[in-house]
Amino acid sequence: MSSSSANELFALLDRSVPASSESLLVPIRGIAFWTAIALPFLYVPLLLSGLGSASTRTAFVALVACNAVALLVGHAHRGN
Repeated sequence: MSSSSANELFALLDRSVPASSESLLVPIRGIAFWTAIALPFLYVPLLLSGLGSASTRTAFVALVACNAVALLVGHAHRGN
């Protein structure tokens, strides 16, 4: 996905949220933003232990998926 199409997707998501629910989204975006920053630190022990077992691979894929969702939700966080 190019950066312009990603920006268009983010703009569409921002326009689809009604103004009344914006006050609810501010803390959710903040939590998602900081979660997206913190999750990669959990990759380190998994990578150091190796991705040899199925459960470790599943945990790694789940962490990457959670990180992607957190990045998508928290992209518009403004650290006011």
